[in-house]
Amino acid sequence: MTITRIHAVIAFILMACAVVGAQLWRPTVHLTDTRAKVDLEQMFPREFGDWKMDAALPVQLVAPDVQKLLDSIYNQTLSRTYVNSRGQRIMLSVAYGGDQSDATRAHRPEVCYPAQGFQIIASQTAVIPTATHGLRVRQLVAKAGGRVEPISYWVMVGDYVVLSGTEQKLAQLRYTTGGVVPDGMLVRVSNIDANAVSAYGLHGQFIQEMSAAMTPAVTLRVMGFGGV
Repeated sequence: MTITRIHAVIAFILMACAVVGAQLWRPTVHLTDTRAKVDLEQMFPREFGDWKMDAALPVQLVAPDVQKLLDSIYNQTLSRTYVNSRGQRIMLSVAYGGDQSDATRAHRPEVCYPAQGFQIIASQTAVIPTATHGLRVRQLVAKAGGRVEPISYWVMVGDYVVLSGTEQKLAQLRYTTGGVVPDGMLVRVSNIDANAVSAYGLHGQFIQEMSAAMTPAVTLRVMGFGGV
């Protein structure tokens, strides 16, 4: 190889290293800083369809010790109970975090409920029709003594719905490779019902009517547009 070609190769290597270095050291943008500020109280309507907020029955998201952990992870939490004209009740719990890096991964019910003495006795995935698209959710049944609580929940990483740890990692990677730190949200609906099939049907009705009452921008923020 001639001296000229050697110099050319060295120059190419140095240029390539510079490009890679620029990619690795480019500024990191927090997705939450580029979008409208999250206000869970405003985003989730207090009354919609056949449902209205039951102020007499507030919902505690988790036990106090677990709540302390959640407060260190999330920027905002929201807990409400809704009731319909038939007297049926749904508990809504939402947790939002402005940084969904590995250090602040969403606290899933599979971990949260057993920490409070529940046993998860069933788990499956489902798709619930909404005003804009089919929303993928994970459905669980949690049991503690005589209390049986069917749960439907989903996790948002940025604009993506994720139902597993792998999907969550992929969504995070999709953002972080672009220099963006995604925000995240966990939305959970549940009720007390020994009949899980009936409960999931009620969850679906609740989520459909809630999505119909949201603006398109809020729906995207809360329910995304699908998986990774």
